[in-house]
Amino acid sequence: MAPNLRARKNHDALFPGHVSTLATTDPELIETFDNFAFDEVLAHGDLDARTRLMVQLAAIVACQALREYRVLLGAALAVGVTPVEIKEIVYQAVPYVGIAKVFDFIHATNEVLAELGIELPLPPQSTTTPETRAEKGLAVQKQIIGSALVEKLYASAPPDEQHIQRYLSANCFGDTYTRTGLDVAMRELLTFSLLVALGGCDPQVKGHVGANLHVGNDRKKLIDVLTQLLPFIGYPRTLNGFRAVDEVAPA
Repeated sequence: MAPNLRARKNHDALFPGHVSTLATTDPELIETFDNFAFDEVLAHGDLDARTRLMVQLAAIVACQALREYRVLLGAALAVGVTPVEIKEIVYQAVPYVGIAKVFDFIHATNEVLAELGIELPLPPQSTTTPETRAEKGLAVQKQIIGSALVEKLYASAPPDEQHIQRYLSANCFGDTYTRTGLDVAMRELLTFSLLVALGGCDPQVKGHVGANLHVGNDRKKLIDVLTQLLPFIGYPRTLNGFRAVDEVAPA
């Protein structure tokens, strides 16, 4: 009992020489999962391997699956995702998942990079200063979700919640989205993946479907992303993601 030839070939390309202990203890599960994830699902859509692994890594951070993250991190590096890009994926998770849940993934990333002989810290990617982060953050926020919506968010927030809108502009967008290492379109795909995998964020998922459309990620790309996340995050959260796409960008 073993995964089919295509599944084995695709699995081995991502994880050369890796033999899961579950193949011995749980062969039926490995057969069905690998056939699904590495053949049936992998055959759907047009995501390149780099993009696929980047969005999967983001989702796995949100799912708190540290062991699986380490495995997929090696695969991502093998297909050409750079150390800077890996770090930026993890940093992108901080404003959405929270630093408490991201700390272990930062440490795991550092450990893997150090084992590969990659010197830390990596080159800096920040483009803002304490004086410019709010202005630049607001500008990129308007670029991503639209000036009218940003102005509406500020106008509709009660006086005692205005500080949260300022935090969103300066911290979430100014400290994070303005960084180099990843472009805005990729950061939005990562945010979409993080929110879908996190669960309980349906309004934010819908908002970032719209944001993805603003930066050039169309319905097809979002569906391809959700499809590749499915084996790792399960059906309920994936289907919630599809519902958000259907509501904001119907077929």
